[in-house]
Amino acid sequence: MYNPKSLKAEEFIDHEEVSESLKYAEENKDNLPLIDSIIEKAKKRKGLTHREASVLLACENEEKINELYDLAEQIKKDFYGNRIVMFAPLYLSNYCVNGCVYCPYHHHNCHITRKKLTQEEIVRETTALQDMGHKRLAIEAGEDPVNNPIEYIIESIKTIYSIKHKNGAIRRVNVNIAATTVENYRKLKEAGIGTYILFQETYHKESYERLHPTGPKHNYAYHTEAMDRAMEGGIDDVGLGVLFGLELYKYEFAALLMHAEHLEVVHGVGPHTISVPRIKHADDIDPSAFENGISDEIFAKLCALIRVSVPYTGMIISTRESQAVREKVIRLGVSQISGASRTSVGGYDEEIRPTETEQFDVSDQRTLDEVVRWLMEIHYIPSFCTACYRESRTGDRFMTLLKNRQILNCCHPNALMTLKEFLIDYASPETKKIGEELIARELEKISNEKVRAIATERIALINNGSRDFRF
Repeated sequence: MYNPKSLKAEEFIDHEEVSESLKYAEENKDNLPLIDSIIEKAKKRKGLTHREASVLLACENEEKINELYDLAEQIKKDFYGNRIVMFAPLYLSNYCVNGCVYCPYHHHNCHITRKKLTQEEIVRETTALQDMGHKRLAIEAGEDPVNNPIEYIIESIKTIYSIKHKNGAIRRVNVNIAATTVENYRKLKEAGIGTYILFQETYHKESYERLHPTGPKHNYAYHTEAMDRAMEGGIDDVGLGVLFGLELYKYEFAALLMHAEHLEVVHGVGPHTISVPRIKHADDIDPSAFENGISDEIFAKLCALIRVSVPYTGMIISTRESQAVREKVIRLGVSQISGASRTSVGGYDEEIRPTETEQFDVSDQRTLDEVVRWLMEIHYIPSFCTACYRESRTGDRFMTLLKNRQILNCCHPNALMTLKEFLIDYASPETKKIGEELIARELEKISNEKVRAIATERIALINNGSRDFRF
């Protein structure tokens, strides 16, 4: 039944194909000639199939794993350079009608505080995020057609874009809400969203239905086919992800790549991003109750393999993970991270981090200034750039530039200009000093003399009060 061109979930994520791929991988995990040939293919920067990547995931040869890690690091540099895009989640509402057993927002949780932000509260939250220096948000809301209808989401997006406080502005709003209709996706597109993000949670249908016992999210096919409806509705940047720990990681990995392959073959463009969350403690959720948790070592290997398998896609890691884990996987392929995140509804407008409405515990609780300084200290450029979205370099237009490795001609100088804005408007003296030194070094690395001259001129103008330049 496996058919990547099909629009039916159980055909483009075919259980038998996943199982056969994992069997093939297990049988060939010590087949060094085959493994070498797959690594050689990966070096061409064209990606790997789900079956090829599964063989590398099954491989336990330390030398080959280290070779894989080195390749992942180089591919990351080739496509994304040393930039790390910054964002923050903004939780609008934790009202939810679903019964997801891994999420504290589930309908049966009677002791969690339920809250939905008013538009006035969204103004305060957005202002607080702008005052940190954020330019890119990912809005989150539980599935509840009464409390969180599409009209509320659209109104909230308009409110966020309307807020201009001091030199602050949110320039890109990504949306992570439940699977919906083509008509609603068109409404989101018209509202000017960036990427539509939806985590599959698990691709294993039997496990999916058990983990989502009640509510509209129980419908496996409707959820899994959401990205096709989103693209039909005009949204050409979509973000995939699974919640590692719910099901066997090798199964999830193969199916995740199958989903990416499906989007590529049907729509001509794969996922804009892939997120890699792991299940974490939250309110009445105990991660030890789930038997499929993965170690930091396996997590790192998964990140490296996603990078070599789909070299064109952005990879996102959140504050679920510690500083140490984030530092390791940034090297292996992660290109976007959240900073100073609060996973509570209404968490940013309060000085003390609220915990009674958190969706999950935050491991990395540093301020945005601290995260920015840390990234620069380990030789990365924290980027607040949203230029590609605002210049309509999305979908296949973005992917074409990226696959040809031309996106660096725009992204590197754009990252430096947005970092300069952050340093002037929001950074501590220590962070500003490190940042100014980094910008001076990185400007010299721009090979195109004309681009380097324009970027240098614009950075000087930013220093004198101008804002929002972009290539």
